[in-house]
Amino acid sequence: MSKSLASENKWDSVRRYKLTRMINELSGISGHGTELVTVYIPPRRPIYEAIAQLRTEAGTASNIKSDLTRTHVQDALSRTVEQLKLFKETPENGLIIFCGALPTGKGIGTEKIEIFPVLPPKPVQIQLYRCDDHFWTDHLKDMLKDDKAMGLLTIDTQEAGLGVLSGDRWQVEDTLTSGVSGKHRQGGQSARRFERLRDNELNEYYKRIAERAHRILIDQHKVKGLIVGGPGPTKETFLKEEYLDYRLQGNVVAVLDTSYSGEEGVRELVDKVNEEGVMDGYRLMEEKKIVKRFMKEVYSDTGLGIYGINDVIRSLRNGIVDLVIVTDDISVTVVETKCKKCANRDIDIVDRPRLLAARQEFLSSSCKNCGNVDQEIRERDIVEYFEELASSSGAGLEIISGKSEEGAQVSSLGKVGAILRFRPTADQTSSSRY
Repeated sequence: MSKSLASENKWDSVRRYKLTRMINELSGISGHGTELVTVYIPPRRPIYEAIAQLRTEAGTASNIKSDLTRTHVQDALSRTVEQLKLFKETPENGLIIFCGALPTGKGIGTEKIEIFPVLPPKPVQIQLYRCDDHFWTDHLKDMLKDDKAMGLLTIDTQEAGLGVLSGDRWQVEDTLTSGVSGKHRQGGQSARRFERLRDNELNEYYKRIAERAHRILIDQHKVKGLIVGGPGPTKETFLKEEYLDYRLQGNVVAVLDTSYSGEEGVRELVDKVNEEGVMDGYRLMEEKKIVKRFMKEVYSDTGLGIYGINDVIRSLRNGIVDLVIVTDDISVTVVETKCKKCANRDIDIVDRPRLLAARQEFLSSSCKNCGNVDQEIRERDIVEYFEELASSSGAGLEIISGKSEEGAQVSSLGKVGAILRFRPTADQTSSSRY
């Protein structure tokens, strides 16, 4: 588990991936007692005040009856205070620290004090100290939720679709059919009476759309704005008559022409929004552009689009990669072995479900160069390994959602892809492992 404190100003996809993974791991940890410390420090709270509080808590902890729990709590508080001393002032978004005695799997009394400082992506809104049998991660999880949800509405006289775009994904929330008669009147009806009936049907249809939009886009998702699409003039008529709640009516970001309405219309609207650049600040739009560029290279004859872990690692080592793309649901660990006798290094790519069995194999294996059985073993998440290789070669690295349509395309190619700077030579595509 990574314990490094990132210092970059940009909250990029790699940092978000690392933080999400860390939160998931911390959320699954249970202490043997109330010995896991969580500290949230808001931006305007002075560091010295937080240190003073923790020192007071350390004194209170001396009253804990269990010798082991008392020692663990005091050690965790001491480590946390030492971490806080590294800061002259509270960071811009505040600071979060998780520290405690983590189980090693070897029984009670073998726990190891670990500390995880976090520079949060958004300002910390609470001041919190907790000493419990679990870490308090919910507030940090909430910070990773995208608060810029955008409503999507496609409409014509036959059907309507309501969707929500948030962060790196979108989804259709509801569809409605109108039940409105066609433009041609039925036999025996006068033109005026038919038009009057049709207008009434449209009016009721528009009211139903407005009611569903209120429930889904305001009550459930609290969207920041609305994008409207559909074929023909129906969408303009609907907006002009102001059926929508004023919070949606006054926050229409764009009105775009689409070929369809309903569910297919929402899908088309998302693509239109991307093409028009209406929501360039949204992560989903960025991912669409990244994957579109990647897939274009994969299916062209340029040779610049590659996929598969081994080929991407080999190309990174050769320094010919411009951008690496990885889905966030990849479950792979890189195991590096270093011979203590001849310093020979080797790496293996291991799926996380079979990591435990692989560890036993590595512990009993010998150096492929000199046969020595005494080797150092280091495990790293595949994204961290890609980050190291990309940094040394000047390549970019993007982590995209595996749940989006774009992520599904990359997943079908092994969850890893890359765009090269130039077509590789024969030596750079040799059959050697990496």
